[in-house]
Amino acid sequence: MKLLNQNAFVTGATRGIGKAIAVALAKEGANVAITGRDAEELKNTAAEINALGRQCVSAAFDITDYDQADAFYDQAEAALGPINILVNNAGIGSSARPMPFTEFTDDFFELTLRTNLIAPFRLCKHAVKKMQTRSYGRIINIASIAGKTGTVHGVAYSASKHGLIGMTRSIAVEFVKHGITCNAVCPGVTKSVMNDKRLNYDAKRLGREFSDVEATSTPLGRRLTPEEIAHFAISLAVPEASGVTGQMFVIDGGATNL
Repeated sequence: MKLLNQNAFVTGATRGIGKAIAVALAKEGANVAITGRDAEELKNTAAEINALGRQCVSAAFDITDYDQADAFYDQAEAALGPINILVNNAGIGSSARPMPFTEFTDDFFELTLRTNLIAPFRLCKHAVKKMQTRSYGRIINIASIAGKTGTVHGVAYSASKHGLIGMTRSIAVEFVKHGITCNAVCPGVTKSVMNDKRLNYDAKRLGREFSDVEATSTPLGRRLTPEEIAHFAISLAVPEASGVTGQMFVIDGGATNL
């Protein structure tokens, strides 16, 4: 129970990595505020957190509604107490609308950046102002190996995750003396509904079977699990991680060696 009596805020906690991190935080003793677009799936996540004996508050909305995100953050603090841990996980993946670079539409490029970069920027800014007054905070931004490499038919996703890593570094150097750490986790191919769509797209694009694309996605011979990503995220959230900031941790089963 390394996070007993602490409070966390996790975006995109309906399923996949976000849900796994929210539940993992609760297992370590934290109360958790969660957001996502699907109200029913949020209820499922909240039920798992409550079953662990922790408090949970939730709100269903699109993370690009920046004012609503700020307002819910304040509501969460009123209900749970000061938020010590912020996890920016909500995002649009490259599977949402993959297309070649020369055909990539302006509107989807802008939507991806609003979701994957501007929304975390706004929420980090809101959170840091509060964390700064308490001289303590843990910010974990869920980036991607696409923030370290290019993505075929996914320029917006890669651009947004590169930007998220740059923002993470900037927050880290500016607030390290205020007891606030800011790190990025860069998952590789991870089993999820979102990633299923991407692998299906790549299988058709390459003329291969889904099972073959999945088996060769990492040297492990399988995709990573959301729980494997969550396990590492917890290590960045604990008080003992005060010396770890401004870092980008690649968790991809050895796929890129970056």
